[in-house]
Amino acid sequence: MVLDISRAADMRGIAATADGLRIGALVTHSELVRSPLVREFAPVLAEAARTIGAVQTRNLGTLGGNLATGVPSMDSGPALLALEARVTVAGPRGTRTLALGDFFVGPRRTALATDELLVDVVVPAASLGKPASFLKFGLRKGQALALVNVAAAVRVDPDRRAFVAPRIALGAVAPTVIRAPQAEAFLEGRPPTSEAMAEAGRIAATEARPISDFRASADYRRELVSVLARRALAAACARAQGAQ
Repeated sequence: MVLDISRAADMRGIAATADGLRIGALVTHSELVRSPLVREFAPVLAEAARTIGAVQTRNLGTLGGNLATGVPSMDSGPALLALEARVTVAGPRGTRTLALGDFFVGPRRTALATDELLVDVVVPAASLGKPASFLKFGLRKGQALALVNVAAAVRVDPDRRAFVAPRIALGAVAPTVIRAPQAEAFLEGRPPTSEAMAEAGRIAATEARPISDFRASADYRRELVSVLARRALAAACARAQGAQ
């Protein structure tokens, strides 16, 4: 049996709510790129969506579809994970809410039961407007599958000149999209210096669990994590300080 959910109105739309920014699972990548709400409250998600496939893919492909594939190299996953997004899942037993990190359980595997649907994604209110950056490295400029992708989201306390709640998410370097908690803990409360961000990148590389395949070695991917994490942190930090 094939079910067409493309006309499910309650799985569409982007709205600012008391809980945060709600994005229906059927919202396309092109809609994310164009959305004034996404650009205002979670621009890093638009950055990530812009890198997905070709324009035809972005016009038809959906955020929910990208997440539900469970592919570790997905581009939307790190951006949302860095913003600590949650997902709503619905089925005959009702609805449940999961942290996005708990939604991914393995390569091409999610927490969805066979009779459940991913309904929406919510970027929580506490993460709205949080300065963030997304970077992707592939073997070509267009329609590239990520060798590594990284998202970083940070706040900078202007009085203490220190990182607050840094978040680093990595894609294509583990069985699922992951956070780098040791690198985050290292940065918490530290001044936003280039040396601190470089060290956080090196720590994040040790938390990655990449494989070697025909596209790149595990060591090369770890080096990419170190470099991209440092650059993503620097970009997010610059945006945080520019907003003050």
